[in-house]
Amino acid sequence: MLYHLFIQTLADSFPILDVFSSISIRTVYATATALGISLVLGPFMVSKLKQLNIGEHIQEEVEQAQNNDNQSKAGTPTMGGILIIVAVLISILFWAKLDQPYILLLLFTMIWFGGLGFLDDMRKISKRQSLGLRAWQKILLQTLGALAIAFYLFYWGPIEASDLSTRTTLNLPFFKNLQLNLGYFYIPFATIVIVGTSNAVNLTDGMDGLAIGCTLFVAGTFAALGYMASHTIIATHLNIYHLPIGGEVTAIFCATLVGAGLGFLWYNGHPAQLFMGDTGSLPLGATLGTAALLIKQEFLLIIVGGIFVAEALSVIIQVLSYRLFGKRVIKMSPLHFHFLLSGWKESKVVIRFWIVAFILMLIALSTLKLR
Repeated sequence: MLYHLFIQTLADSFPILDVFSSISIRTVYATATALGISLVLGPFMVSKLKQLNIGEHIQEEVEQAQNNDNQSKAGTPTMGGILIIVAVLISILFWAKLDQPYILLLLFTMIWFGGLGFLDDMRKISKRQSLGLRAWQKILLQTLGALAIAFYLFYWGPIEASDLSTRTTLNLPFFKNLQLNLGYFYIPFATIVIVGTSNAVNLTDGMDGLAIGCTLFVAGTFAALGYMASHTIIATHLNIYHLPIGGEVTAIFCATLVGAGLGFLWYNGHPAQLFMGDTGSLPLGATLGTAALLIKQEFLLIIVGGIFVAEALSVIIQVLSYRLFGKRVIKMSPLHFHFLLSGWKESKVVIRFWIVAFILMLIALSTLKLR
């Protein structure tokens, strides 16, 4: 909105406004705008959700462990993901090029999965328990949205090529010349990336500041990678795909996620005043998965999002072990609850997971020069 106003309408009369054509300038202002919106609207959101009696329901076993900090989380306002979505949408409308189809694709991702998360949270609240939609219902709706995104990327993705080979080729971190061409298998692969990341972030969202803190590292990494990919010289030097849309789409959008996430963390940090709920965790994960597909860094997502991967694997391994052998591998899944039940304070678990997420971000960035 502001981009089109400043550049396409007023720039001729006021040349100073041409500064807003710069991706870096708009990225900074988009981040600041999202941060400001989430900070300003946060108290209203907390108050309104309390007024509507929209609170979190906690499993008894988890509640007992969390009470080692003498704080009951039951009843804490949830569905705070609305705050993140609103901050991102307003900031993107102000600072991004809305004629870019991939901006609209990311907006679709956030709205579709945010709507699904909202439906799931409302079901939990109406039933007064920690379970919302049935697992198959949630997976089905996630898959439908992810399939639509995957089909679009397969046929109209950001890689310009005479055939589909480049668009469906995957790069492997640490291996400079090794690539995998998936062909039509790219569609189920992309679907799995989006659905898997969405659920992994959802599983990570169980402690104050844990999921949003780890999301900040991933979104920040992709914002930097998108900016690098948009510059021919930098992309060539790092041997990554040159994507002219990378800076406009991924850098600005992911930087906006960082701004909105930081503002949300202000209210979600321990002791939390607000939880994001599935309304926040599902669209955050799906958007990160879609961003990774857009900049062709699907496998790098596994590294920089290693916390999310570990959380998801802990659940899968725990379920398989219990069903096959009747034994639990860890005390409780997802993984962060294992450490909580092992006697760690919640704040210690969260901070140490953040530290690991930061290390994983550095490892992910280090692969660029190696490739």
